[in-house]
Amino acid sequence: MKKGKVTGIGGVFFKTENPKETKDWYKKHLSFNTDDWGCTFWWKDKDGNKASTQWSPFDKKTDYFSPSKKDFMFNYRVENLVELLEELKQDGVTVIDKVEEYDYGKFGWIIDLDGNKIELWEPIDEAFL
Repeated sequence: MKKGKVTGIGGVFFKTENPKETKDWYKKHLSFNTDDWGCTFWWKDKDGNKASTQWSPFDKKTDYFSPSKKDFMFNYRVENLVELLEELKQDGVTVIDKVEEYDYGKFGWIIDLDGNKIELWEPIDEAFL
């Protein structure tokens, strides 16, 4: 049994020619509550805990999705990020050997079998309260 697991979608990130115009379009036509990063959707998990999912357009020239050449990147909410990354590495998954920690959670990255960079996020949702 794996120690770490995915608990939901943490975010959808994609490249666009003009992130500001894209955010403005979604705000105008779909009422997204946009900010500098995109839009945060707030919800409650099955236990009633507050949680979020991020929607973010990135500039077409970003290298944040590297080494993937794709125009999108998914972020998955996970439990036990460090343990999960170790298990994935043991399973032969390409793990980008770094974990970044912020006051809103820990981040790690892997490459799936199609070459997509996947961001894994162990959130601290209380940081947003």
